[in-house]
Order: sequence, then C-alpha cells, then structure tokens
Amino acid sequence: MNFKRKWLLLAVLVLAVSTVLAACGGGEEPAPEDTEGTGEDQASETPAAGGDLKIAILSDAVSLDPHGATDNPSSNVAHNIYETLFYRDKNGEIQPLLAEDYEQVDEVTWHIKLREGVTFSDGTPFNAEAVKVNLERLLDEDLGSPRAFIFENNPEKNGWLESVNVVDEYTVEIKTWYPYSPMLAHFTHSAGQMISPAAIEAEKNGETTIATNPVGTGPFVLERWEPGQEIVLKKNENYWGEPPKLDSITFMVVPEDSTRLAMLETGEIHIAEPVQPSDVSRVEASPNMELYHVDSVSLTYISFNTQKEPFNDVRVRKAISMAINKEEIINGIVGGAGIPAVGPLAPDVFGYHDGVSQLEYNPEQAKELLAEAGYPDGFKTTIWTNDNQVREDIAEVVQAQLKEIGVDAEIEVLEWGAYLEKTANGEHDMFILGWGTVTYDADYGTYALFHSNNHGEPGNRSFYTNEEVDAMLDQARQETDPDTRIELYRHIQEYLVDEAPMIYLYHPEWLIGLAPNVKGYWHSPDNIMQLREVTIEE
Repeated sequence: MNFKRKWLLLAVLVLAVSTVLAACGGGEEPAPEDTEGTGEDQASETPAAGGDLKIAILSDAVSLDPHGATDNPSSNVAHNIYETLFYRDKNGEIQPLLAEDYEQVDEVTWHIKLREGVTFSDGTPFNAEAVKVNLERLLDEDLGSPRAFIFENNPEKNGWLESVNVVDEYTVEIKTWYPYSPMLAHFTHSAGQMISPAAIEAEKNGETTIATNPVGTGPFVLERWEPGQEIVLKKNENYWGEPPKLDSITFMVVPEDSTRLAMLETGEIHIAEPVQPSDVSRVEASPNMELYHVDSVSLTYISFNTQKEPFNDVRVRKAISMAINKEEIINGIVGGAGIPAVGPLAPDVFGYHDGVSQLEYNPEQAKELLAEAGYPDGFKTTIWTNDNQVREDIAEVVQAQLKEIGVDAEIEVLEWGAYLEKTANGEHDMFILGWGTVTYDADYGTYALFHSNNHGEPGNRSFYTNEEVDAMLDQARQETDPDTRIELYRHIQEYLVDEAPMIYLYHPEWLIGLAPNVKGYWHSPDNIMQLREVTIEE
C-alpha cells in the first residue's frame, strides 16, 4: 500500500483533520484559505533563481536548537536549517520528508522507513541511529527540554512513547505505551527536527552549542548570527533534495513596525513580518507592497497565574473573563482580522466543538462575582506583554475594561526573551501570549496548555492544576475512536471554559508584507514562513 493511501486510511481513525485549513506558536504564538496569499498566482512568471532574501522581523531568535526553543522567531529560522520525518503540505495533509514510508505493525508499533542518501550539513549520515539519538537527546532529563512533553516517554506522566529502536540502517521502530492517535502528527512538529549526531556529541564534549551552531539536513545552513541585529543563512550546497532557489536569507531584527514597512516600501527588504492591522491600508495602497494574509488555527489569549491570589479563585478568573469585550479588541485593534475564541481550539483543529457555551461579556455579573469572591472594591494587579504593538494595544484596552469593574491593572512591557523566561517561571499575574496548535489535533492544543505535567516553559504558563482535567486529557490521548475523542474534547472544552484558567480572546489572521517581486511564498499553519520555493524576480 503506498504512503498516501495509508495516510488517508489512517486519517479516518487517527486525526480526522479537515483539509480545509485556516490561518498564530513555535508552540508559543495557520492554513490559508488561499495558499498563495493574495489570491494572485505568485508563480505566473519565471523569476531568476538566486539572490539574498531580506526579511525584517519583529524579534530575534532565542535559540536555534529545536529541542530548546519554543518561540516563533526561532522556529522561523530553524525551519530552514532542520527537517522532520513528516511535514504538512499546503492542503494540510501529512507527507513524508526525511521519512519515505511507514507501516503500522500493530496498535502500538510503527516501522518508519527513512530516506536513503541524506547527510547532515557536516557530512554525518542521516539514518535510523540518528533518529534514535535525537529522540533520546530530546527526552534526556539532563537536557531539560521544554519540548520533551511532545514525545513524552514517562508512563507516570502518561507519556506515549515507550521506545525507539533501530531495525536496520534505514528503518526505525516506534513503540508506544498505548494506541496514540496523534503520533504521526507529532512527528511533523519542529521538536522532531533532526540534528546531526556528531553535533550532539560535540556539544556533550563541550566543544560547541547547538543553540548557536545548528547542524541539520535542511536546504540552508547558518552563516552568521549577530544577536539583536541579524541572522544570515546561506544555501546548503550539499542538500539532498531539490536545491533552494535562493542563495541566502537574511533575517533582520527590526522591532519598529513603521520602520519595517518603510524598508519594504523602499525596496530595502523583501518581506516584513508581521504587518500590524493598523498598517493594512498603507500596505494595500502602496504599489511597492503586497499584503499576504492567512487565517489561523492559533489562539491569542490572556492568562492568569492560577497559583497566585486572587487568580486561584475561579470566581475571580470568570469575573475578569466576563469583563473583557472581545469584539472591541478584534474590531478596534486587529481590524477584524480574527474570530472570537470560545475556548482554546480553533474551528479547523480536530476536536473543536462549535456548541461549547462561552462566558459572555457581562460587566455587571463580573462585579457580582468579584464581590462574592471577597473583592467588592476590586484589586490591583499587573498585565505583562512583550514588545509587540498589538499585544500592547490589547493590554491598554483590557486595562480600561477592567477599571470598569474596579480592577486596577498596571501594564508592564518586557523584552521577548525575558518575557518567555519570567512567564515560564511563574513570576507574572496576568500576561498576553499566543499558542499555535501546529499538529492540528486537540491533544496538542489542550494537553500542553492545561495539563499539570506541563507547568511553565512547555506551555502551561497558567500553572493550572486540575485532577479532573488531567484525567480527561489523559483519556482523550489514549482513545483511538475519532467520534469518542471528539466527545471527550467537547467535555474538556466545556470544563476549561467554566474553569477559565485563561481568557480565550480570538483566533488571529496573520498579516505579512511582501515586495511585488517575491514569488513562491506561502505561510504554513504553524505561522512559519515557507521559503524554499521563494524566488526574487529581477
């Protein structure tokens, strides 16, 4: 049976994911209605290959180690250096990449046939042993990877991965503790990007660090990184697949939104990411800029530290949630480029249920809940955000809305790296962030954010702990019948709305500015810029 047919059969049982994608998360932070962005055929002409693609980005990468980074800027760079066993194509279907095929031997055993003739950019062969070394590194407690939960192997934590075994040079065996429905989907996650075993060994010996010296099988390699300024990638001359059309890619760190657009308009750069909603009309009016927009399977949210008073009281969390007018945020700040979120899952994620009741905007009831919780006059708190204009604007609107129910919220803006570190450590009261369900399965969109196993950096920055939710999440990831899984996730979503560990704001639309001579660009469901087919028209 060929790969595609096997996947189609498996999809009925395993994922039941819609192939109609919508357009934020390296976990922390879509599928296009029109995968070519603006609807125009970006490949209508035959551009010349080569050239340096210049991209102005909001924030610098934190780490180029795929087992260590959880942020979107890092993932956008690393995506060009590393590759996974499987990936999602423009239609959202899982396809082989470093894998060639697979066979499900029984409910808990999978054999994955690997592509032969692939080498890492340092010349190290890619084979079954390399896969084993990578997964063992990811799960090594001494490494302390915040992404280990994606391939969790500890049965005491309801981990799904029992063992990784080398069958032969190009066949790896994956055994799970129980039938695990999203397994293939998890192998599309960037946590499964393959690093050279030689680089892993060199890091163990203290000779290098993968975070700043990445070695993968991808179409580009790192040429230089000037922190806070730019990252330059050059073409991997020994790439195993069809070579990229670009000679190099330069990611330029430009925090100011207006500066990024000015650089795009004058031709200094080719891509500006992101474009703020307030600048859409400027982009659309300029002959030197084009707007690329995609819907999202991600969530923009405001989270509470549920371990701190007063947010350890569900009545306070619900009161804050009911004091927030989402429509005002969506229409006033992001220009309608988003849909209101009821719970954590976007409509095109498997497990989403459109009948989940939501906490309606009701300031008067919010005041009653605060009084019931012992805060009739409100209280003081802080709202954290990183240096992102949309999030800063959201914080200001929320600050004004909370004032109406007596809550005095001070806004604090942090640098991106510090923001991630401090929220992972639980130093916050409230904060604004995003999460992309990059596997298109509810397991990733709920287990990471709400299971008590994942407090802090892995995703649960709310530090939410609830034994009933844990049990439901554990049960849902072990269930193989798709209808039963959907019903389980319906209950989970209803529970999470009622418990309100976070405010589910909206599912955003991604906005990117392109120069008219950029062809072949598309944006994937996990908010990653897909660049290997990009050309620059002369």
